[in-house]
Amino acid sequence: MGGGAPVSVQSMTNTDTRDHAATLAQIDRFTAAGCEIVRVAIPHADALDGFERVCQGSPLPVIADIHFDHRLAIEAARRGAAKLRINPGNIGATQRVDAVIEAAGEAGIPIRIGVNAGSLAEEFHDRDWPLAQKLAASAEAFCTHFESRGFKDIVVSAKASSVNATIDAYRMLAGTLPYALHIGVTEAGTTFAGTIKSAVGLGVLLADGIGDTLRVSLTADPVEEVRVGWEILAALDIRRRGPELVSCPTCGRCQVDLVPIAEEVERRLRSIDTPVKVAVMGCIVNGPGEARDADIGVAAGKGVGLIFRRGEPVKKVPEGDIVSALMDEIASLDVE
Repeated sequence: MGGGAPVSVQSMTNTDTRDHAATLAQIDRFTAAGCEIVRVAIPHADALDGFERVCQGSPLPVIADIHFDHRLAIEAARRGAAKLRINPGNIGATQRVDAVIEAAGEAGIPIRIGVNAGSLAEEFHDRDWPLAQKLAASAEAFCTHFESRGFKDIVVSAKASSVNATIDAYRMLAGTLPYALHIGVTEAGTTFAGTIKSAVGLGVLLADGIGDTLRVSLTADPVEEVRVGWEILAALDIRRRGPELVSCPTCGRCQVDLVPIAEEVERRLRSIDTPVKVAVMGCIVNGPGEARDADIGVAAGKGVGLIFRRGEPVKKVPEGDIVSALMDEIASLDVE
């Protein structure tokens, strides 16, 4: 992470960590969707046994997410955590934070210093500053303390539910800190609103070259967080996993029922890892051009679709056969 490594996509389990089987099953779903790092909450001591078994069975690096009780972080480091995530502002006294730093150092694992509005450094709580400035200053102060303890294996996050505050905070940190930045708009909302807020906030930062790893925070199935994360990276041509779907918004010229066709193609493409570009176009205005530009595409006419393969028309099919014809062509690309 950082140092020129690709921007990685994270998510967080929402299962009961004590139920290691359910947690590992969810991690398997994350893995299939392209998740590269997983965070797991340890809310109390009786979750530690389950956490240890998750670490032993997970195909992904497992981050221990700890709040309030520094002893849980120390024990998680001993039980196989690949990284600790703490908010020093809610861990408590300095000696407790120092004990966590020591445990991470002994285990040879990094710590993510997480800062949000509820876990600012105490000296910045009551300052009449914009939230972004408080977030950045708190993160910098925590990093300075970690450095004073000889610990520099650090990842930093400074998230807010406000898109503008998030962007401003990370821009400040990117100009002052040498550490990897974990970016995200926290508590972004449900799938619809949260995707939009995350795409705007993370998109601006990534376009600025800021961010080494990301999580999209949605009130939804966390697998959706992974999918949205990859879509944000792909939209900026930073990283791409699997197919790219191009589809038109439809207009009065469209003479097929394009929306369900495009949705079904999108659904089926989720099971494909091939980085193929697929165009689903509804009329003759932009359709043939876009379809020709794609690896596989369709330009629809009245009740029919003309299938293109790498710029060349290959066949005309009835509207009801468009999806299967596209998928057959994609499958044949895999064979080549």
